Amino acid sequence: MINKHTHRPAALLAATLLAIGTAVTTSAAAQAASCPSGQFCAWTDSNFGGQRTNWSGDDHDWEDPIQDNDSSWANHGISGPGIKDHVQVYENPGLVGIGTVCLDPGQEIATPSGWANDSGDSHTWKMDC
Repeated sequence: MINKHTHRPAALLAATLLAIGTAVTTSAAAQAASCPSGQFCAWTDSNFGGQRTNWSGDDHDWEDPIQDNDSSWANHGISGPGIKDHVQVYENPGLVGIGTVCLDPGQEIATPSGWANDSGDSHTWKMDC
């Protein structure tokens, strides 16, 4: 005869692991950038933290607090035939100098790589990267 009470700890463990897995999945999804549709956004801190600045068009000369303080980016621009839907960030005002990051449509960069951190001064929407 099987004792029904011996299966309870296993069921409780399974339910607990399922709940933990759901919590981990939820917090990972929460890391997605909060950036309005049709906008390019940049944050002063990694992982989409700190002050957010967003644009729907080009900006040839970023201002405080984002100028030379950008550490994460998101391109939530609108895509379609003939639409400039990629975003190129430049290290100097006036869209000159080396491009620090270039984002495809829908791309989000939570942590900078290389020297892109705290280097942005201007950006433009382009057809491709």
